[in-house]
Amino acid sequence: MSLAPRAVLVHRTTEYEELLARHGTHGQAEFFLSSRGRSIQDVAERHHRTRRTLAEVSAAVPVQWRQTRVERGDLDRFLFAPEDVVVVAGQDGLVANTAKYLTGQPVVGIDTDPGRNPGVLVRHRAADTARLLRAAVARGATAEELTMVEAVADDTQRLVALNEIYLGRPDHQTSRYRIGVDDGPGATEAQASSGVLVGTGAGATGWLRSLWRERGGSRPLPAPAEAMLLWYVREAWPSPVTGTSLVEGVLPAGRHLRLTVESERLVAFGDGMESDALELTWGQTVAVGVSDTSLRLLV
Repeated sequence: MSLAPRAVLVHRTTEYEELLARHGTHGQAEFFLSSRGRSIQDVAERHHRTRRTLAEVSAAVPVQWRQTRVERGDLDRFLFAPEDVVVVAGQDGLVANTAKYLTGQPVVGIDTDPGRNPGVLVRHRAADTARLLRAAVARGATAEELTMVEAVADDTQRLVALNEIYLGRPDHQTSRYRIGVDDGPGATEAQASSGVLVGTGAGATGWLRSLWRERGGSRPLPAPAEAMLLWYVREAWPSPVTGTSLVEGVLPAGRHLRLTVESERLVAFGDGMESDALELTWGQTVAVGVSDTSLRLLV
């Protein structure tokens, strides 16, 4: 007998909950915010909206299904199962945080605070949950397959991200490495920079777009489902031993950006999850390209 589907509700701690954890009581948190010119009322109202949305989403799960919850900070320790349907309730970034731990499970994005979130990935309201869960397990479910980016180190460490992968020092100070592209012009180039960013079409509304605009936007941004990545070197520094000729480019499926570490310690992390990073040291090489894994986002 096959297991009933399991709805995994992914959420994150609200700002109000973080304030209470730090200050102990509502009154102390209110005093802290007021001393900095902020009101706790807006923070508390957003917290209550989020909690109401989570309750509504949970109530919409079919009674014959299993269900569980996981907080953002526990994602790297949570084991997703093949039969899971993942319901992400929160901001767009929470979908990206979750995507790196999935292996093809369908994802439903629920916006807990409409009007404040762009709604690029959390496209639905809590009232849509029951319909979307039924669709997730039906034949021919309509889902968008969003391209993901992957970094693989020469010691088999692997990292997948939905929006972007950053390679560099964890403190964003000067990183030293050698960089090159498969079948690219010339060989490789030694560089000193504040890091390298490789991003997808899904990430084209965030950090990647910032660099894209800074460079003049001469290259078209990929669509979220397009198997193509853009990469940029941040603040490459010219010197007698480091160059600036390989500072941006396009990676279609099958091509890789390769970076060989020439520092004591560099890291690679995805979608802002710095606590879950690849550790790279002298002489190690990491290859970054389009991942075979994609995010199945229900539409």
